[in-house]
Amino acid sequence: MTTAHTPHPVPAPALKEPRTMDDAGRSPVPRTDDEGGAPLRCCLRRGEPGERITLVTYAPLRRWAAHTGVDPGPYDEQGPVFLHAEECAGPRGDDGLPFTAAHRVLCRYASDGTLLGGRLVDTPDGFGPALTEAFTDPAVALVHVRAVEYGCFLYEVRRDSRP
Repeated sequence: MTTAHTPHPVPAPALKEPRTMDDAGRSPVPRTDDEGGAPLRCCLRRGEPGERITLVTYAPLRRWAAHTGVDPGPYDEQGPVFLHAEECAGPRGDDGLPFTAAHRVLCRYASDGTLLGGRLVDTPDGFGPALTEAFTDPAVALVHVRAVEYGCFLYEVRRDSRP
């Protein structure tokens, strides 16, 4: 059995609300992305010129806690994320780990929402080893990949065993 590192976008059920009222209580303002390139968290790809997108405040641990009953406490981080302005088809397939071209921080969390540590990854080939290292700790339930330059949430990685 091998261990894969599967990126998970913002879950579909959690996308509806931020498209009308985000986690900071603001109404999003959809716009046409003339240049493309926005890192879309709904489908884990870069936006294409002409697509309708919106920038919202998203609190991933708060959303996760709402479904698990766990209080994220002081780790209730929120930040900006780009989404398609309307519902999209989600990720296109198994394209590997997205958004790895820049420095990223991998934040490790326990199943009760406690932050267990983090690691800076500064090269695309560093993601696999950093995730493998994170998941060797049995207390790690999930890893959030965040942008260093803005601190925003990019996606979540959970344990995923495949034959």
